[in-house]
Amino acid sequence: MAQFFEVHPDNPQPRLLRQAAAILSAGGIAAIPTDSSYALVCHLDDKAAVDALRRVRGVDDRHHLTLLCRDLSELASYARVDNRQYRLLKSATPGPYTFILEATKEVPRRVSHPSRRTIGLRVPEHGVAQELLSLLGQPLLGTTLIPPGESDPLNDAEEIRERFERQIQAIVAAGPCPAEPTTVIDLSGGEPVVVRAGRGDLAAIGLA
Repeated sequence: MAQFFEVHPDNPQPRLLRQAAAILSAGGIAAIPTDSSYALVCHLDDKAAVDALRRVRGVDDRHHLTLLCRDLSELASYARVDNRQYRLLKSATPGPYTFILEATKEVPRRVSHPSRRTIGLRVPEHGVAQELLSLLGQPLLGTTLIPPGESDPLNDAEEIRERFERQIQAIVAAGPCPAEPTTVIDLSGGEPVVVRAGRGDLAAIGLA
C-alpha cells in the first residue's frame, strides 16, 4: 500500500519529503509532481525498481526512460553533448522539455535504449521535484504517469492513489500539475528533431 504524502507545492514539508526519499532509496516507486504532469520515478541504480517501474507503466525496454536531474551540473556524468547542444539545454532548463542524448558509460545499460544507447534527460521546474532531487543527491529515473493502454497523463493525486496504491510505494501529492507531457527533442543525431510537441514551447528555445 502506497504511503501518501500531502505537501505544499511551493514550500514542501522537508520531513515528508525525507520520508519519500527514503522509500525511493530503499527501492520503492513513487508518483511525484513535475512541471508537466505527475511522473513515476525510482532509484537509478536499482535494477529491480527499474523493472518494476516498467511493469507499472506497461512499457518495455525500448521505451525511453528519463533522468530527472536537479540541474545541468549532473549532465556530464550521464550524457555526451557538444557546445551547441549544451547551449540549447541551458536555454530550456529548468522546464517541461525532455532531451534524448547519447548516453555515457556511467548510465547502466538496462536504462538506456537497447539499440541506440541513448537516454532521456530533463530538469523539472517544480519545487517538490527539485527538493526531492536535492535530498537524494542524484538523478531519479522516471516516466510520465500514463496508465497502460491510455494516452493521457494522470493529474489528480487522489485518482493516482485509487488506481496505483497497490502497485507503487509512495505518492507525493502537491495539487494538480499541468496535464500535458513534456516536449521531447532528440539531440542524439546532431540536429534537433522534435519527437513530441508537448507543454514546452518550441519558439521559446528557437526551434519553432
